[in-house]
Amino acid sequence: MKPAAIDAFFATLKAANPTPQTELEYTSVFELLAAVLLSAQATDVGVNKATRKLFPVANTPQKMLALGLEGLENYIKTIGLYRSKARHLMETCRILVAQHGGEVPGTREALEALPGVGRKTANVVLNVAFGQPTMAVDTHIFRVSNRTGLAPGKTPLAVEQLLLKRVPAAYAVDSHHWLILLGRYVCQARKPLCHQCTVAAYCDYKPKTQG
Repeated sequence: MKPAAIDAFFATLKAANPTPQTELEYTSVFELLAAVLLSAQATDVGVNKATRKLFPVANTPQKMLALGLEGLENYIKTIGLYRSKARHLMETCRILVAQHGGEVPGTREALEALPGVGRKTANVVLNVAFGQPTMAVDTHIFRVSNRTGLAPGKTPLAVEQLLLKRVPAAYAVDSHHWLILLGRYVCQARKPLCHQCTVAAYCDYKPKTQG
């Protein structure tokens, strides 16, 4: 994808959705962190169903710790890998209380030091909560970046680094939301809905699908 096409690509996505948001439900930075941690290999819909019951009871690290491991597991057992996620979340809460005064830190280093928080999760929190132009490359962004020619790469890190170079600054903060939504609902894995895609004209994918 040529630079001129990249600008038009994102301008079109912005025109259709000027203020894109994560589909995870949260009301605080801690709730966002917890939701993203729980969302690994799970759907946002599934996570939201669980956290709608969990967060009214435990919406701070302190309250989560008071809930206890078994109590937490009971709230999230509908989510895949819930036992390991519960352990990671509880240990994360202990660190937040002991080292950060119960607050979620705003640096990559501190976030990635938390159990269960990898680079992708840290990028989501830095972007959504702190407004940093990070790129959380999930399966959707990885697929869209390669298929469209926007930022081809063999690994999520390679795609992330190329996106950071190629996405125009004006679109940097919101770009990962647009790409996720595009991959989730239009540029799908098995059969991309090219005939419904507003940015198909700028895409390098040759075997376009028809309606």
